[in-house]
Amino acid sequence: MIAGLRCKVCGLRTLIDAEHADQAGADYLGFILHPASPRYVSLAQYQAMQTLLPGRKHVAVAVAPAVTDLAAMRDAGFDCFQLHFPVDLPAATLAAWSEAVGRDRLWLAPRLPPEAEVRPEWLELADTLLLDAFRADTFGGTGQTGDWEKFQRHQQAYPQKRWILAGGLNPDNVVAAVEATGTKYLDFNSGVESSPGVKDPQKLARVVAALRSRHG
Repeated sequence: MIAGLRCKVCGLRTLIDAEHADQAGADYLGFILHPASPRYVSLAQYQAMQTLLPGRKHVAVAVAPAVTDLAAMRDAGFDCFQLHFPVDLPAATLAAWSEAVGRDRLWLAPRLPPEAEVRPEWLELADTLLLDAFRADTFGGTGQTGDWEKFQRHQQAYPQKRWILAGGLNPDNVVAAVEATGTKYLDFNSGVESSPGVKDPQKLARVVAALRSRHG
């Protein structure tokens, strides 16, 4: 999207929204396969659009999926797998995910309470970690701003990993987020919408303009 930065637009439900994200220069297109989300698409709906979608990397977003469901996503042709999970999920489940899709394609997204930290054993299972804003009753997509200090601390402690910043990113705060954290990876969702599940091309354009004004 911008030199030196990689961006994902998540919660895409229609071809037109995927095209808006593509035109804005998104590097990754995210599709939420979690039925409780207002941005939910079924695997069948994704597959119906698949051949018409822009040729960016496609990311399956799910919450603590069964390995059989993850295998179905893999077989559907997704490039990456962003899996949200509670911190008390058994480590064996995460290991099974890593084995199913490979650590290079697995994006672990733990729901970290304010006092919690990323566990070292998770780092052995995935090359990419995504930190989102915490809310006890949901997984991502809240519009709340994430903990930038915690993100920066983890990124500095484990620089060999790819760290993706999520949580309430929008045209008005994205430059501050990049400057505060030093992140190279950004995940947009509700902050570039006109309503839940409907992406706003003007907000996407404003994100691009804001980043270009500071980062070229």
